[in-house]
Amino acid sequence: MASKEVGVDHSHSTNPALDPDLDHQDQPGLEFAQFAAGCFWGVELAFQRVEGVVKTEAGSTQAVCPYTNLLSVFWARHDPTTLNRQGGDVGTQYRSGIYYYSEAQARLAQESLEVKQMEFKDKKIVTEILPAKRFYRAEEYHQQYLEKGGGGGSKQSPAKGCNDPIRCYG
Repeated sequence: MASKEVGVDHSHSTNPALDPDLDHQDQPGLEFAQFAAGCFWGVELAFQRVEGVVKTEAGSTQAVCPYTNLLSVFWARHDPTTLNRQGGDVGTQYRSGIYYYSEAQARLAQESLEVKQMEFKDKKIVTEILPAKRFYRAEEYHQQYLEKGGGGGSKQSPAKGCNDPIRCYG
């Protein structure tokens, strides 16, 4: 599935602290967060712009900012009411999901879903909320795709606080 992980877990474990390749270990207080919102690129650029996010990676299956800020960006960047679909992209890899690394993240994710559901009176949110499992890093060309110029060659700013519209293209 297309997913965005803020921070990374390259290990086979669901515990990112066990991965010796991660560079966050010298930075106490960082957390991992993992989201799936369809297209990698727009979600990644939106997360890159969040103050406190220290690293993003696109892939299949953090952050000195409150987890609730990341949840807000997540809900704003996709349609959580379409099952296995985002716009013209269809398939299980385009599902909506929040994958948590702690019970606190699970609780906050569920609370945010309940609040967001109130905005969708006639549509049910189908976002899954499950424990994070192994993260499969996407190919290099997917990483910071829109910042590099994407398929259209027009670079988009990842600057913290940038409010320019995000244009997602292949």
